[in-house]
Amino acid sequence: MGDSTISWALVQPAIATRTRTCSYDRAGLGFSDGASRPSTASNNADDLHTLLKVAHVAPPYVLVGHSAAGMYIRVYADRYPDEVVGMVSVEGSHEDQWTRGWAIGAPGQQAKWDSFLKEYGNCVNEAKHGLVAGTPAYKKCVGDPDPRVSPAINEAQLRYASTVRWQAAIASERQSVAYASADQTRATRKHYGDMPIIVLTHSPYPKAPDETQEERNQRTLLWESLHLDVAAMSSRGVNEIVPNAGHYIQYDQPQVVIDAVNQAVAIARDQTTKH
Repeated sequence: MGDSTISWALVQPAIATRTRTCSYDRAGLGFSDGASRPSTASNNADDLHTLLKVAHVAPPYVLVGHSAAGMYIRVYADRYPDEVVGMVSVEGSHEDQWTRGWAIGAPGQQAKWDSFLKEYGNCVNEAKHGLVAGTPAYKKCVGDPDPRVSPAINEAQLRYASTVRWQAAIASERQSVAYASADQTRATRKHYGDMPIIVLTHSPYPKAPDETQEERNQRTLLWESLHLDVAAMSSRGVNEIVPNAGHYIQYDQPQVVIDAVNQAVAIARDQTTKH
């Protein structure tokens, strides 16, 4: 959540050699203007639809989404079914991951999530007063430079991450993702026929210090089953567990993402030709 187009830096240039490839910053994120409404799945889908029309990027589209955007692209495909011919979900969120995940481990998991939202919601106020590099607030709200990208990109990323508009946008996205966005995505559940859907899943995580091995096993099985659920929404759905990859597969194993998108595009083109 809260990423900009920078997160696609290692994959977009390669995909663009095969097909027209566009990425964008959601409202308030990256270099986009501040948001005027909550960052929910429905609002983000409608914003993208408007953006594509204004930019004269005509359908059909293969939509690619990472993390929370795994839900956003499904909402888009539901609202504008004639425009979407394929989807690639890179570690995509699932509408049931929170309610089912909160049931694993000690009671109070939802309360922990809500506490997390409140803590990071305070970053908006911190930004209003000015986030200063080297302070605890800056480290919590902005973070450290990313060694995977250039100094120039890091400078831009750290600069916009210090703004009120960015902090407000990411706070809104976090507040919505497990509640409004999950509900909106759940309402779109359907089968997509033979549309190519490729779901990429991280390799299993090791046990965290605050969980038992059994809890870690349950969380791994849950995550993988939810991704299988999305893949099963099409007769041409595929789920791939990517070795040596964490949540940001596009950084850890960029070629896997490149291949998945190219595969979805190739299948969609073949289907379009036959139809």
